[in-house]
Amino acid sequence: MTESVREMGQYTTRAEAERVTRIVLSALGGHVTGDERVALAQALPREAGRVIASQIPATHPLTAREFVESIATRIEGATPATARWDVSSVLSTLAETIGTTLTTRILAQLPPGYALLFGRAELATAA
Repeated sequence: MTESVREMGQYTTRAEAERVTRIVLSALGGHVTGDERVALAQALPREAGRVIASQIPATHPLTAREFVESIATRIEGATPATARWDVSSVLSTLAETIGTTLTTRILAQLPPGYALLFGRAELATAA
């Protein structure tokens, strides 16, 4: 998975891709709960699954914007724009890795706005 993130995010080193992947997955792990969290941890390579499973569930769900901003504070020198790139690189790769069905289940748990971070269009429902 790290190599896919490295290619998707155009990171120059595997270590950089690994660091970004760990940061984003640890943040995501607190926001995915229940059966989806278990399924996500099982669908990922062992180390990535452990990162997801080891997180304490968040008490307050973050909007997609807040999620990206929280990642920006965890990556030295990051801006909201570079953090969005990092998050999208990891979550788009994650979606490819786990497949459409599980990605849809995870997105159903998250507040609106996350679909674009996973590389999906987010369709608004008509009022």
